[in-house]
Amino acid sequence: MASRAFDAIILAGGRATRMGGADKPGLVVGGQTLLGWVLSAAAGAGRVVLVGPPRPGHPEQDQLGRPPGPLVSCVQEEPAGAGPAPALRRGLDQVTAPVAVLLAADLPFLRAAHLDWLLAALAGQPGRAGVVLADDGGQPQWLTSCWRMAVLRGAARGYPGRSLHGLLGPLHPVLLRYHRTGTEPPPWLDCDTPDDLRQARAWPDQEAGQ
Repeated sequence: MASRAFDAIILAGGRATRMGGADKPGLVVGGQTLLGWVLSAAAGAGRVVLVGPPRPGHPEQDQLGRPPGPLVSCVQEEPAGAGPAPALRRGLDQVTAPVAVLLAADLPFLRAAHLDWLLAALAGQPGRAGVVLADDGGQPQWLTSCWRMAVLRGAARGYPGRSLHGLLGPLHPVLLRYHRTGTEPPPWLDCDTPDDLRQARAWPDQEAGQ
């Protein structure tokens, strides 16, 4: 596990229109909610900033901040539903570490080892603002990434839009290709649609990453 010299920002908002309006972070894959998997992956953070609507009674949110886990802040972008870039800006207000991982709340196959890999890659690129996981097609997965806060805060202050690509792309992060082995599931797989959820639940190796 990486040291606690990093924080985690988890974007857990959005309308989930392609999922029929369901509360995506609360959907279950492999015996745990999607948010639960991401929180487990980020357990080594000094602080977790969960950006999204209040979820009273959500089991993972109720457990946040209890020792020996990280400190937790639960905040919402203003106005609610403003989009991912405003949500990130809101989360940045709560970050205290010099480095943070930026994550989605619907990544059932993300594990602590993947975050350790991102953090190590950023440490090996002292002149770069961030590192971003690329999928099998080489596309950047902005919500599986790691950033230096001094650079990211400056960029966020000067960007008025809603798009993560518009905010993060001009920072020219390093794209990282993760080489999976065997039937290892892709850590970037997010559950945006019912088909995504079915794929995640049917993945033959989903228990192996626990």
